[in-house]
Amino acid sequence: MPKAQTNQAGEKLTKYRAKRDFALTPEPTGASVPSTGNGFVVQKHAATRLHYDFRLELDDVLVSWAVTRGPSLNPDDKRLAVRTEDHPLDYARFEGTIPKGEYGGGTVMLWDNGTWESIPGKDPRRTLPEGHLHFILHGRRMQGEWILFRLKPRGKEKGENWILRKVKDEFAGGSDDLVGTHLTSIESGRTMEEIAAGKKGAKRKSAKAATALPSSPRTATRVAAKKGNATGKLPPFRPVQLAALVDHVPPGDRWLHELKYDGYRTLLAVGGGEGRAYTRSGLDWSDRFAALIADALTLDMSSALIDGEAVVLLPDGRTSFQALQAALKGNPRKIDYFAFDLLELNGEDLTQRPLTERKEMLAALLGDGIGHLRYSDHIVGRGEQLFDSFCGAGLEGVISKRIDARYSGSRSGSWVKTKCIRRQEFVIVGWTPSDKQRGFRSLLLGVNEEGTLRFAGKVGTGFTGDEIERLMALMAPLEQESATVEAPRPAVRGAHWIKPKLVAEIAYIEFTDEGVLRHPSYLGLREDKKPEAVVLEVEAPVEIVTCAPVGSGVKISNRERVIFPEGKLTKGLLADYYEAVAEVMLPWAGSRPISLVRCPQGRDKKCFFQKHDAGSFGEAVKHVAIREKDGHEEPYLFVDTPAGLLTCVQMGTIEFHGWGARIEDVEKADRLVFDLDPDEGLDFKDVVSAAFHVKDVLAQMGLVTFPMVTGGKGVHVIAPLTPAAEWPQVKDFAHRFAMALAQAEPARFTAALAKAKRTGRIFIDYLRNQRGATAVMPYSARSRPFAPVAAPLTWEELRDLDSPAHWHIGNGAELLKRASSKDLFHWGRADQILPDL
Repeated sequence: MPKAQTNQAGEKLTKYRAKRDFALTPEPTGASVPSTGNGFVVQKHAATRLHYDFRLELDDVLVSWAVTRGPSLNPDDKRLAVRTEDHPLDYARFEGTIPKGEYGGGTVMLWDNGTWESIPGKDPRRTLPEGHLHFILHGRRMQGEWILFRLKPRGKEKGENWILRKVKDEFAGGSDDLVGTHLTSIESGRTMEEIAAGKKGAKRKSAKAATALPSSPRTATRVAAKKGNATGKLPPFRPVQLAALVDHVPPGDRWLHELKYDGYRTLLAVGGGEGRAYTRSGLDWSDRFAALIADALTLDMSSALIDGEAVVLLPDGRTSFQALQAALKGNPRKIDYFAFDLLELNGEDLTQRPLTERKEMLAALLGDGIGHLRYSDHIVGRGEQLFDSFCGAGLEGVISKRIDARYSGSRSGSWVKTKCIRRQEFVIVGWTPSDKQRGFRSLLLGVNEEGTLRFAGKVGTGFTGDEIERLMALMAPLEQESATVEAPRPAVRGAHWIKPKLVAEIAYIEFTDEGVLRHPSYLGLREDKKPEAVVLEVEAPVEIVTCAPVGSGVKISNRERVIFPEGKLTKGLLADYYEAVAEVMLPWAGSRPISLVRCPQGRDKKCFFQKHDAGSFGEAVKHVAIREKDGHEEPYLFVDTPAGLLTCVQMGTIEFHGWGARIEDVEKADRLVFDLDPDEGLDFKDVVSAAFHVKDVLAQMGLVTFPMVTGGKGVHVIAPLTPAAEWPQVKDFAHRFAMALAQAEPARFTAALAKAKRTGRIFIDYLRNQRGATAVMPYSARSRPFAPVAAPLTWEELRDLDSPAHWHIGNGAELLKRASSKDLFHWGRADQILPDL
């Protein structure tokens, strides 16, 4: 740089150098480095207090502010930014730990960087001394238009207090969208805890790699993306919408109809130059579908979440599950992807828009197809004729969808399927030996029915020689002496029984009167579905199923019965509440084992927990067989439709509590829950403060968290997980985390179970994080005075909330509207794995 500029920059850095002893701190001294002229950097800094150092390059130095709560994408938020001394340009590369006792002692993370430009006509050299800056950021995380303006000093204030605020534009968002979700270094991929511990990080490592367990490696796919793609935010997994099996195609022009593909249901998430592929249950299959992710990353967008099916096309145009299985094992480049819905685009939630509008946007995004990505076309009306033509061509069937329906993430009744060919998953329970020197004659099959595994017949066709060898290699280690199911002796003579761990896709003609398959044929293994989730699909009358979008179809008796004496709130009001919130509650409470709090005579009478059922609830409330410690199976309840929720209410249910895992894989947790339970006499503000502390500590470990008021006394701090870690790991992590927190602040927290040891403190209830334990579900009512409900909220909202029972069953419409707001549409979702502790 020119000598005059060098001298000027040196003078500006006098205060910076005077504050530091460079023999003790690893911070840069301010050596000459090439100037870009318009760089910016944000460093997350855990000093006396956690803050974010925001620095703009101007005249060969970094003009700096300490933003106390970090930048917010919400234009209504005005974040205090304290002006600090100018920093040298080489500080923009600093990440590490400043020793305790030195100026700014603490951990520093490179949290964001990029370039900036001033708004035309707003020369920063003129406006900075005047006390305002108006600029545009082009960062990896902070983007769009921003304003900094100086506040008038109060009293004897010597420092400069400024306000940092986002201007409303396409990059505006929620208060927690930045600091609440971006927890790792943009350069090393490390968390604050890893930086403090001196752990080395790989340059530009994925945030997922930073939190992965050694036993559960993540695959992050990065390719050369189109302009703008590298700046978006990777959308997290969200529950998929499911179709109910019906007896015929729904008539009329309110429905559109698509081909039912024979493959794996897959969500593709892309953003930030990175991609993920998820199964319908949230498992990360990015390694298997890396080629599809690479194609998706070339789309002209900043981020997207696409719903579709991974398939292999045969020469005649049909899709084949068996060919897909072979491609996954040998040639994944043969796999294509038919996209049929678009849930997010460029950071915008599209799930509340009509289906036809979402599909129009998806068609525009995909055009004529990119690489292996295809748009799944449809017709409106004439579904019966389409079904007949598909069946005549040997295709699997038709998916019918309400053209005006929102995407509910549950089995709402607005999507239905009609099959040409009967086929579904069955559990492999054993095999019968072959007399022709091959591995087996047939596979023995089972299906879960009312919570127990029953014999469903055997299948002896559809196998190649290679597949027989593969199945034998998988089954041999699972062999056991006792019979896995009760079965007629002649049918299973000489059977080799195995533990019910494998799931197969089977085509068949029908069931016999004895409940066994007629003319079954093996199609392949289903690795995306667990044995516990395998239940028999039964066709329902289409007229009954398709009433779900406008009502559950459940008749509520004794609507005037007073359930909550306080306020004289009735069973009818409770049912109306659950009807209103069903579509936002089911993505959380649906398809997971639940326990019900039933109060048939009202909340002030006898109430009891119920988690099993012998069938008294009817078909709308389903069962999943779960193996207990002693080896026998028990039928646990679950629901996946509005009718299921309302049936439970009709049976006297007030509260819904759920496992921390879905029925697709009950052994892998999809969340951590820390229930902060205050001792009597503690103020709710104490609980709020404690929740923020737990949030900050988990954030240091790379875990994004979300708060929920329980409608009781406390707050739940929830960290969603991509299902990978099993219950022993999850329980151990939760226990050690709670113990460490209690040991660090014994006057504030306790992890002791005995209530006598909780006096004046907050109990960190970590016991929700073990197999079989439950926690109250989002939007569940509580059996407490005036019918409060458990409600998701943002961290910003929690900061000023007055009560954990702020919302009640009279707020159904408000809660439904809140759930689709920009601040909450990503609530409870994050792409992360349990970190080491």
